[in-house]
Parts: sequence; structure tokens; C-alpha cells
Amino acid sequence: MSRLRQLSDDTYGPGAVGDRDPQAGVGSDHPMRNVTHQVAFEAGWSSGRARKVAELFDSMASEWDASHSDPVRVAPVSDAIRRGELQLEGRWLELGAGTGAGTRLFAPAVKSLVGLDLSLAMLQGAPKRVAPLVQGDSSGLPFNDDTFDGILMVNMLLFPDEVDRVLRSKGQIVWVNTMGDRTPIHLSPEDLLTALPGEWAATWANSGTGFWAVACRV
Repeated sequence: MSRLRQLSDDTYGPGAVGDRDPQAGVGSDHPMRNVTHQVAFEAGWSSGRARKVAELFDSMASEWDASHSDPVRVAPVSDAIRRGELQLEGRWLELGAGTGAGTRLFAPAVKSLVGLDLSLAMLQGAPKRVAPLVQGDSSGLPFNDDTFDGILMVNMLLFPDEVDRVLRSKGQIVWVNTMGDRTPIHLSPEDLLTALPGEWAATWANSGTGFWAVACRV
């Protein structure tokens, strides 16, 4: 049986795949593309890299929400909630919460959500009463083992060992690239499953300008 199951493209509402702009995004030559693969597959993270990434996102925080929260851009999050068969009654963690584009959609849908981001400036621009927010480095999460029933990551670097550590045995990962394979921080659904420790399977679908995948351990 294949590890990946693809659903039909989203054709619901303003985030329908037919609304996508094929020219949008930045492509595989973006510097963050190499960083993304090094972090996921080569343990390519350091205090120096963390500092540079934090500074980068701090510098973009003031204009981030305006360009990353429109309905088509965040359609994969909405579609994952609608069709991803998520454990909505569980305890969820959002990594790379940023200014809260995904948080605003996800928090009302689940029983519990806490958001974490490396960039303090990004978190300062996020909605304060939607979910508790924590500044932290996802390479060393400030949570105990087996704490969460689900983890949401929207355009986020993947730290496979930490995600595996804090996620409960039957937990779910929601992986979203809002610009598909033109997202600067991009891993395909297959790359996601390959990078995670152990055996995983996922359901995924195109939506809006991007895609979502819901992964769980086999």
C-alpha cells in the first residue's frame, strides 16, 4: 500500500485550485530551500543559523500578515480542517505560528492550541487572544515527550526528531505549503514522510495556491 493517498483538488470556496496563479511564488532557487532540506535531512541547524533566521523573519514581520493571510493563500489550512480527518478534540501545537494566519483558522476548530515561533517580532504581530503564544526554537521544544495529539506547520522548517518526540503515538502532523512547490520553505509530502523517523503515511491534496498533508505513524 502506498504511503501517500491523494485526495481530489479542492474546488470549494475562494481557495479552489482553479484560482491559483501559476506564476506566484519564488521557486527552487530561493536560499531558504537549501536551509529547509539541510534542517530536515542533515541536522543542518546551529545557533548561528537560528540567529540569522530569527533576524530575517523579524525584519519581515511588519508586512507579513498583509501578504500571507488572504483566503486563497490560507486555503490549505481550511481544507485540511474540512477534509483531513483531524483529531479536533485533541491538544495541538503550531510550530512557526508567525503572525497567526493559520492560527486564526485552526484555533477555533480544535480543543486546544499553543503556537510557537522563533521570531519575537512575528509573535508580537499575532492575535493575542486566539491561542497562547511561545517564543522558542523548534530544534529544542520546551515541551515534554508525548505531549500533543497534533502538530500544525505552515511554511515551517521541519525538525523531525523534535516533532516525533513531542507527538503522541497516534498523533497527526498537518504540513502546509501555501505556495506548493514554489514555497521558499518547501518539502513535498513524500519528503515529509522520508524525513520523519520511523514509518509514516499521509493523505494530501492541492488547495488554493498550495497543498496540505496530514501524516500519522504507521
